[in-house]
Amino acid sequence: MAHDVHRAGVGEGPRVPSARGGVSAAVEEYLRGDGPPPRRLDVARADVYGDDLQLALYLSYELHYRGFAGVPEDLEWDPELLRVRAALEHRFLTALRADTAAHDSVEDALADLLVEPVEGTGVSHYLCAEGELWQVREYVAQRSLYHLKEADPHAWVLPRLWGRAKAGMAAVEFDEYGGGRPDCVHARLFADLMADLGLDTTYGRYVDEATAQALATVNLMSLLGLHRALRGALVGHFAAVEITSSPASRRLAEAMRRTGAGPAAEHFYDEHVEADAVHEQVVRQDVIAGLLAEEPHLAPDVAFGIDVTGYLEDRFAEQLLGAWRAGRSSLRDHHQRSGISLIS
Repeated sequence: MAHDVHRAGVGEGPRVPSARGGVSAAVEEYLRGDGPPPRRLDVARADVYGDDLQLALYLSYELHYRGFAGVPEDLEWDPELLRVRAALEHRFLTALRADTAAHDSVEDALADLLVEPVEGTGVSHYLCAEGELWQVREYVAQRSLYHLKEADPHAWVLPRLWGRAKAGMAAVEFDEYGGGRPDCVHARLFADLMADLGLDTTYGRYVDEATAQALATVNLMSLLGLHRALRGALVGHFAAVEITSSPASRRLAEAMRRTGAGPAAEHFYDEHVEADAVHEQVVRQDVIAGLLAEEPHLAPDVAFGIDVTGYLEDRFAEQLLGAWRAGRSSLRDHHQRSGISLIS
């Protein structure tokens, strides 16, 4: 049954993005009060890593962030929508557990994070060595779904930690939020980077252009952040992001300089070279060690969080590099032309 769209608390966030199939279309119709939620059978048949399911999951998660324009805010905890989200999450998490090659220990998983990919095989290697400005713009546009909410899903784990782990996590998050200075919030710095590149800095602007692979990296953060049972995996995800960030940011800063992206674009990645090198030590010695000292049974979850982050990032990288090396845009099919203008 459709819900009442005239309830109080209608959201004023970004517009609802365009549907990509039957499941995401049904979710959108339900958000607008125009129809029932998707059927379980349709969810079960959707490609778990495909555009339709990943967008449907993104839509359900976004209600916990800024919501959507014209969508009632109390749909965040709507029982029917939560049932749909649970079915989408079950499919996503089941596939991730089946497809991710898991390490036997947290130590092994952390050690592999320090092994650099073969030169030239990563996105940051490519952009640093040979990427063109239009490719930098495409990368940043898709990454905006992640970086404009970068620290938020990780903050959800704070009430689920205590002692050394909580203190370490809060210290790193404090840096991510600018150390109390709004102009230094990392999401703000990323918006400045986007402005340097001539991109629209509006939150959620590039969801329609983002591929299923890009959506999956963002959905993973929300999935792990919203579930207390997945707190160990969220810490693993956080560790993977912080430990791999510094060397990749060094290459991306060079890419910004080489392509003439602009001073704010350079600054964002220069800032992460130094900050994330410090964060790596805090995450290792305080967050992970503190968590496992209190809850050693979470070690497999931490390792899974590290490994699954790498798995989805690799899928995203393969999609980007495959498109660029073929001389075409990495954005969704209806935007497939090199040098596309990303401003509407």
